[in-house]
Amino acid sequence: MLHLLPLDAAESANRPYDEAVSRLSAVRHAIRLVEPFGHGPASDPSDDEVADAWDAAGEARRRWFGRRSEQMVNAAAAGIEALLAERQADREPNTEAGQALTDQIRRELAEVARVVLV
Repeated sequence: MLHLLPLDAAESANRPYDEAVSRLSAVRHAIRLVEPFGHGPASDPSDDEVADAWDAAGEARRRWFGRRSEQMVNAAAAGIEALLAERQADREPNTEAGQALTDQIRRELAEVARVVLV
């Protein structure tokens, strides 16, 4: 099973936005498993943008971000795991499915980041 894990809770105690930033980073890096020679994370919201907006977002938006980003991470992991399972079974994953997954992950990254960037 593929796990996209945020920073350890002890590591993020000093900066409350670290877990949020690490969730987005983990998903952006996971995109490379699906699209290793693709566009990269250039158009995705940056870690600095999320960190800068975190305090101003308020507690309700931070909780919403937490729930939504957890759903996104779980969905991304499931999709990537399915594509990797194809490779492990010596089958080439469907190119269109990989691109659709990448596009969906990018859309969700932007949506989740907007929760605190608004």
